Amino acid sequence: MQREQVLEHALNILEQNGLAPTTSFAMMAKEVQCEEQDLKRFWPDREALLYDALRYHSQQIDIWRRKLLLDDTLNAEQKLLARYQVLAEAVNNNRYPGCLFIAACSFYPQPDHPVHQVAEQQKRASWQYTHDLLTELGTDNPELVAHQMELILEGCLSRLLVKRNVQEVETARTLAEDVLSFALCRKNGALT
Repeated sequence: MQREQVLEHALNILEQNGLAPTTSFAMMAKEVQCEEQDLKRFWPDREALLYDALRYHSQQIDIWRRKLLLDDTLNAEQKLLARYQVLAEAVNNNRYPGCLFIAACSFYPQPDHPVHQVAEQQKRASWQYTHDLLTELGTDNPELVAHQMELILEGCLSRLLVKRNVQEVETARTLAEDVLSFALCRKNGALT
């Protein structure tokens, strides 16, 4: 099996089972249907595999965001809220992709740890995506609104770590829509 195929399988396992210690190297090898030694050809230990899986997943998300930004059929508001549709679809398939970045920061709290750093990098990229679209919309104080919208998203992902219920995504989307509507009303002078 090719390295990228193993990485995709490992990512699927992590999205379904999280970063729990039970998600061991041996368990991943069994789920990917290969020998533990085959995994060790590419990664010396579970932490290296986790780092690579998060980095790979981060790249996938970056590609998705770039495609979305180039999609002329959607306006900036739709692009801001599109992540909730994708997240709901993933949760309905028993996958919890963004939760891995939240969990990684918790499992590896040291800011200089490579796993923590790759998770933080993804969080910053998400904030930048939100900020850029809010700036395009001309919202008042896009830094604050981006922070609010990212807080909603991270709260949703944290709740999904425990609840694993798609309703959490729907609630977060509604709240994000409200924050965005409020910011747009403020931009248009409706709240002054």
